[in-house]
Amino acid sequence: MFVSVVILPVLAALTQAAASPAVSSPNAIVVTGRGGVPFITPMGEPIRARKPNEDTLARWFAEVDRNHDGYLTADELQADAQRYFVEILDTNHDGQIDPDELVRYEWTVAPEIQVNSRLRRARAPGEAPPKDEAESGDERHGERRDRDRYKMDYGPQGAGRYALLNLPEPVAAADADLNRAITLQEFRQAALDRFKLLDKRQEGRLSLQELEALKPVLSANGKPPKHRDDEPDNRVGIPLPPGN
Repeated sequence: MFVSVVILPVLAALTQAAASPAVSSPNAIVVTGRGGVPFITPMGEPIRARKPNEDTLARWFAEVDRNHDGYLTADELQADAQRYFVEILDTNHDGQIDPDELVRYEWTVAPEIQVNSRLRRARAPGEAPPKDEAESGDERHGERRDRDRYKMDYGPQGAGRYALLNLPEPVAAADADLNRAITLQEFRQAALDRFKLLDKRQEGRLSLQELEALKPVLSANGKPPKHRDDEPDNRVGIPLPPGN
């Protein structure tokens, strides 16, 4: 089931919604939400379940493992990054991801990465939501606010909630020179850098079993595992670029 939410440039335009479809506005941004959540690849691509209990990481791994040897190499991850860049992200085919294309990624391609979107376990299309998502009431909403506040303070953010690396916005993070334009070269370099982060044993290859061990752990009701305030944060993130 697909649900579209339209954000208009000015609040006054909301009063005209009944008279004319909001999506007709040339400045409107259409946000498409989808049932359940995807696995977010190291380069930010959402891989969604096609059937109940599908292992979306395993499906992506099989597609990226081009020689079918059971291992993912840096070259294969870079090739997949290039495919994603060319076929999905660079919509005007000018060789870079500009701010408009980045907005499209964040609101249409992978809306689940929004910081204030709710954390949920993956559900295939047609699967009923957990009981607590269907309930309502002040007490339920209060519990939800407390849970969301906890996740904002201590849990991974954005895409990091559904990915192998704690990168809240994995596409924007590829902008190495911070000029608000991501080139294919930058995107391929980011793929190489992220492969090195995942390759903890520095073997030059990654097995599916290794990657499965890095997946975020979610309970059936979507709550992340709790930890103490003084517990070290061992999440993997992207390093800052070297200084000049």
